Amino acid sequence: MILIFSTFPNKEEAVKIGRELLKKKLIACYNLFPVESSYWWKDKIVNENEILMIMKIRKENFKRVEKFILKNHSYETPEVVAVKPNKVTRKYLNWIKSI
Repeated sequence: MILIFSTFPNKEEAVKIGRELLKKKLIACYNLFPVESSYWWKDKIVNENEILMIMKIRKENFKRVEKFILKNHSYETPEVVAVKPNKVTRKYLNWIKSI
C-alpha cells in the first residue's frame, strides 16, 4: 500500500479525477482537504488556495494512477507524490488489497 498526494485548483476537478480513479479501481479511496499553498512558480512566489487529495492505493497501481493524473490534471506540473506508510493495520491493508 502507498499514499499518493496531489493538489488541485478546485474541489470540482479533484472530485472528477478521484471518481474516475475509483471507477477504474486504481485507488481504494481518496480524501480531500482545503489547503493554503505557497510555492515557487516561474521565478516568483505564488500563494493559492488548493484542494489536497490523499489517495490510498496498492503500490502496483502507482504508474497507472500517475499517468491518469498527468493526462487529466489542469496544472502544467501536477504534484504526484507517493509515500509508503510505516505501519498499517492488517484489516485496513487487506481492504486496500481487495480493491
